[in-house]
Amino acid sequence: MKNLTTIGRLLFALPFIFLGLNHFIMMDLYLGTISSYVPLGPFTIMLTGIFLILAGISIILNKYIKVSTVLLAILLASFIITIHIPNLFNADPAKSTIALVELLKDTSLLGGALMIAGYFREKDNDTKNTKA
Repeated sequence: MKNLTTIGRLLFALPFIFLGLNHFIMMDLYLGTISSYVPLGPFTIMLTGIFLILAGISIILNKYIKVSTVLLAILLASFIITIHIPNLFNADPAKSTIALVELLKDTSLLGGALMIAGYFREKDNDTKNTKA
C-alpha cells in the first residue's frame, strides 16, 4: 500500500513542476488567460510558476507536504475563481468549453491536494526520518 501512495504522490506532483516551468516558457499564453483584474501580469505568472514548482518538489521530497498542499489548494481555488469561472461566460463557445474543462480539472486537483493535506501528518514524517 505504501508503494501505491508513493507512486500516487509522484504522479500528483510531477504535472505541477511541468506546469510551473511552462509559466516561464509560455508566458505569452498565460498572459492571454489571466483576468484583467489580476495584478502585475508577468510577475504574477512567474510567481505562480515558482509556487507550482516548489509545491511539486515538496510533495516529491515528502517534505512540508501539509503546508504545500494546503497552499496549492488555495492557489487552485484562486485559479477557479479568477480565471475559469469568468471564462465560462466567454462569447466564444470553444473558449467557454475549454474553461469548463479547466475548471473541472482544477477542482479535481484541489480535492486531491486537500485529501493529501488531510491524510498527511507532519509528525509521521519526522518519526520516519529519525528511524531511518
